[in-house]
Amino acid sequence: MNNSQALITVFTPTYNRERCLIKCYKSLCKQTSYSFEWLIIDDGSTDGTEALVTDWQASQHDFSIRYYKKENGGLHTGYNAGIELAQTELFVCIDSDDWMPDDAIARIEADWRACKDDGYIGIMGLDRYEDGSCVGDPFPENVHEMYLYEKLTKYRIAGDKKLVHRTDLLKKVAPMPSFDGEKNFNPSYMMYQLDKFGKLFVTNECFCIVEYQPNGMSSNIYKQYRNSPNSFAETRKLYLSFPNISLSFKLRQHIHYVSSCILAKKFWNGIKESPSPFLSILCIIPGCALAGIIIWNTRK
Repeated sequence: MNNSQALITVFTPTYNRERCLIKCYKSLCKQTSYSFEWLIIDDGSTDGTEALVTDWQASQHDFSIRYYKKENGGLHTGYNAGIELAQTELFVCIDSDDWMPDDAIARIEADWRACKDDGYIGIMGLDRYEDGSCVGDPFPENVHEMYLYEKLTKYRIAGDKKLVHRTDLLKKVAPMPSFDGEKNFNPSYMMYQLDKFGKLFVTNECFCIVEYQPNGMSSNIYKQYRNSPNSFAETRKLYLSFPNISLSFKLRQHIHYVSSCILAKKFWNGIKESPSPFLSILCIIPGCALAGIIIWNTRK
C-alpha cells in the first residue's frame, strides 16, 4: 500500500524484544483492513531485531513497514522519534509485546469516520488479556466521551487503555522533555497534555491484546521511581494541574511529588516549584516515608 493511502500509523517502540515482536507482526498481517503503516522505532536493540525486520521489509505486504534504529534513550525518546516520523492522520502505539485483534484497524477506521466531524481528538478503546478479560475496568455504558484526565479523576477507571490520537495534535505537544540519565519518563505525559485540544471518543471495543513482560515499563515501579525521579516529579506536577480534582487526589500527588524531589536531591527547590507549596510542606513526612520505602526496596 502507498503510504499516502494509510489512515493510521501503528507505532511500535522496541528494545531487545525480537521474540515478542513476531506475534505483533503476525497480527498486523491478519488485519481485515490494511489502511495503516507499521512504524518500528528500535531503541538500540542488541538482539536480532534489525535482521528480523529487514527480512519482513523484503517480503510482500499489503501495508508498509518503516524501521528506524536509534541510540538507547528510553521509551519516551522512542515516542518522540515516532511522532516526528509519523505521516498519517491517526497514531496508535502497539507495544512490541502486544498485538491487535484481526479487526482492530477496521474498527478504528469505522469509529473515526463516525466521530471525527464531532471535534474529537481521537479514540480511547480497551486493552484485553489473551483470555479475553479486560485490563482494569471497562468504560461505563452511558459514557461515550471524556477527557483523558477524567479517566483518572472523575470516573476512576483502572487499567491501561488503548489511545488513538490525531497525529497533528501529537506533533504539537511533542517532543517530551528529557532528564539526563533518566529513561523512565512515561509517554502518558504527552497524552494528558492533549486534553487541552478536546475530548476522546470512548468505546468498549478492543483494539489491543496485551502481554506484560517481567522487565516492561509497567513492572519494577520502585526502581523506576528511584532511577527517574525528575521525570516522575514532572508527571506529578502535571497531575496537579488537572481541573476539579479532589483533596485526597491532590494529597496523594503531593506525597509522590515530595518523594521524587527527595530522590532527585532537589528537595527545597522542589518545594518552591510545587503547584501548591503549602500542601507539599504538609506532605513532607509521608513523602519522606515513601522515599525511604523506595530506597529500601531498591537497595540491591
